[in-house]
Amino acid sequence: MEEKISRRHFIRDSVLTGGALLVGASLPAGAMSSHVFEERDEGRVFDKELLQGVCDIHLHASPDSRERSVNEFGFMRDACRAGYRAVMFKSNDFSCHDRAYIIRQALPGAECFGSICMNRTHGDKVNAFAVRKAVETTGGLCRCVWLPTLDAAYHYKCEGRKEKGIPVVDERGNVLPEVVEVMEICAEADIILATGHASPEESIALARKAREVGVGKFVVTHANSHFWTMTEAQIRTCVDLGAYIECCYLPCLWGEGTQMPQYKRQGIDEFAHFVRIVPERSFISTDLGQAVMPHPVEVMAHCLRALREAGVGKRDEDLLVRRNPARLIGLDKQ
Repeated sequence: MEEKISRRHFIRDSVLTGGALLVGASLPAGAMSSHVFEERDEGRVFDKELLQGVCDIHLHASPDSRERSVNEFGFMRDACRAGYRAVMFKSNDFSCHDRAYIIRQALPGAECFGSICMNRTHGDKVNAFAVRKAVETTGGLCRCVWLPTLDAAYHYKCEGRKEKGIPVVDERGNVLPEVVEVMEICAEADIILATGHASPEESIALARKAREVGVGKFVVTHANSHFWTMTEAQIRTCVDLGAYIECCYLPCLWGEGTQMPQYKRQGIDEFAHFVRIVPERSFISTDLGQAVMPHPVEVMAHCLRALREAGVGKRDEDLLVRRNPARLIGLDKQ
């Protein structure tokens, strides 16, 4: 009995407390002041009516090589209670589609998916063999391949690092053969290929090649974020080439006065502008799980309220957080 109680308290403390205590410190002043989230023995109380059917397909959770505010099992349990339809986890260093298989055994009916990211844990270049094995893993739950993120050549360049990151195009801007091979795997498996931390110009080249290869689910990652931000013209070019556009809510939380002050905060009006450009081919993710940020489910609810106040209608909301992400992870046909 003592062991069971200890395990229960460990899970509860690591999943629930880690994000909850940071809400006031991490969000812009007064951001959630009008919404109180009550703590009970069974966990948080969420706005299930607001969140019904939501799919968040860009989340970071432990176990990971970076500290996270939630763990995958605990978050999936919370998401189910909140009325979410599906979740897809992302780790910059490790695969998480295999853990999604285990989580589904513990939480029957949970639509939990994973992905794989082409960073240095898989070698110094994009690793098509690792992608093939991820796609072949039991359960078929790897629903996205992210091209290099934290180890991307463009990311290293923007940070002024001396070493070379992992490239996706050559000196002339042509997509590299190993990336094309990954595109072919994604096209065959009908799963997402996401640009990771590629530059806007690289993303356009990747979109063009993905269309040529036949990738049906090509995603431009966080097109509204930091040094990956695209112009409206660039976004429309990618959409014309068949891409979906990801808009992350994380930039609306960081900035001055938070525990991620090194980044410029994005106002809700600017965020709403991005999601309105082509809502038919866009989706919203939280990109959350950072140890200094609040619970992702609470933030998703805050995002939806803020967008409604900014004038984003129910039709577009459904496209952005329900229909489009559900199609991308294979729950719905087009």
